[in-house]
Amino acid sequence: MQTYIPRIKEPVIEAHLKAFPAVALLGARQVGKSTLAKRIINKRNNTVYLDLEDPRDFARLQEPMAFLEANRSALICIDEVQRYPDIFPLLRSYLDRNNQPGQLLILGSASRDLIRQSSETLAGRISFIEIGPFIAEEVEDLKKLWLQGGYPDSYLLSRELSFDWRLNYIRTFLERDIPQLGINIPAETLRRFWTMLAHVNGSVLNMSTLASSMGISVPTIKNYIDILEGTFVIRRLKPFFSNTKKRLIKTPKIYIRDSGLIHFLLGIESYNNLLGHPCLGNSYETFVISSLLETFPRYTPSFYRSSSGAEVDLILEKGNKRIAIEIKASPAPKVTKGFYEALKVIEPERVFIVAPVNEPYPIKGSVWVHNLKTIVAGDIL
Repeated sequence: MQTYIPRIKEPVIEAHLKAFPAVALLGARQVGKSTLAKRIINKRNNTVYLDLEDPRDFARLQEPMAFLEANRSALICIDEVQRYPDIFPLLRSYLDRNNQPGQLLILGSASRDLIRQSSETLAGRISFIEIGPFIAEEVEDLKKLWLQGGYPDSYLLSRELSFDWRLNYIRTFLERDIPQLGINIPAETLRRFWTMLAHVNGSVLNMSTLASSMGISVPTIKNYIDILEGTFVIRRLKPFFSNTKKRLIKTPKIYIRDSGLIHFLLGIESYNNLLGHPCLGNSYETFVISSLLETFPRYTPSFYRSSSGAEVDLILEKGNKRIAIEIKASPAPKVTKGFYEALKVIEPERVFIVAPVNEPYPIKGSVWVHNLKTIVAGDIL
């Protein structure tokens, strides 16, 4: 099995290490943060790597300032840093004392607490880079990536073993990783909720309906969403707002970030099963959005939907630049009248339809149809 596939964030991380005293790689468990970090530090002559899930490495930080000072000429990489939250104030003192870029590379899989702690103590000293699963620009087989998802082990394994890997990943995540974050929720309860999200993936979030289905309160549902979002396995996509007087949907959409996890939770084991499943369209939407947001992190994403049903799946904005993207799972994509009505409100600079087509081609007006490879590989955005 191939052990490493080049990641598009690798040169970004190396550039930030030359500019910032500390760089933090954030992302879900098993997305390849450690592999990527080791590849970067292996290119350097003087580095130290600590995995705080290893008791031996954790013990090396019992006197953290002594350890840091003893290795002040090295790039120090601290993996699973959220397991030692008290170290952040000490890191600030250490960084200020040395006052040079490329001192620390820290890795974490719990964004909510990690960002709060580090932003309070390391403000102006640290750059955050989010690492996700594999995306379209990084692999060749898009059908396999869509079906099995982008977690490196899940993608690289055979179809049968990939499904088993996702079973074990979800079990370990719920039974070990969540409790280690100090969250006391029964694993079966959180798995049931996660499965429910797979059924409504890509839909406008309705906490009241979820609460009723689970037999729990809306605040509890919000807590569950915060937990799964804070550990990088789901995302909320905010609605687009404009100055129009049209009534717009003001509730976010909810997505499971990895299509492979959606398919496991819904019991979809093969590509043929996927093609005949009701989740096909929303699954492909998730797949495309995940690749686009990872490829173009400087764009602010949203979606548009009016109360009359006019909608656009994804809007990307950066400065005055606005791009509208509709996503279709069909190789012969068609859009509705509501799509063009939405464009009049959004007023995008460019408009694309992303679908599994062989080659790009224009349709009505300036709207272009692209496949996922061509839209992420070129400079069209």
